[in-house]
Amino acid sequence: MVVITAASVQDRDGGKEVTEKLHKVHPQLKVIWADGGYRGKFINWAKELCNIIIDVVYKKDGQHGFEVLPRRWVVERSFAWITKCRRLVVDYECTIAHSQAM
Repeated sequence: MVVITAASVQDRDGGKEVTEKLHKVHPQLKVIWADGGYRGKFINWAKELCNIIIDVVYKKDGQHGFEVLPRRWVVERSFAWITKCRRLVVDYECTIAHSQAM
């Protein structure tokens, strides 16, 4: 289980901590699909330190409104499944220790 304890963290900054921990547990991981919030230095950092390719899925130029993007639907579908599970919809635990126990 990966737990990040911070009040407000930029996606790519939090992504470093998660990617490091994920790499230690699953060193065979080679590609991570991400949205535009993970572009920039994070891509180079992940390649150099963890040998993981961050494949950013960008919106198409001029896109307005919803449009299915490659690999993006996998994440959205997973979120939909998670929200159907009562335990995962809301964080009912008051402390990190309670969350980890669940």
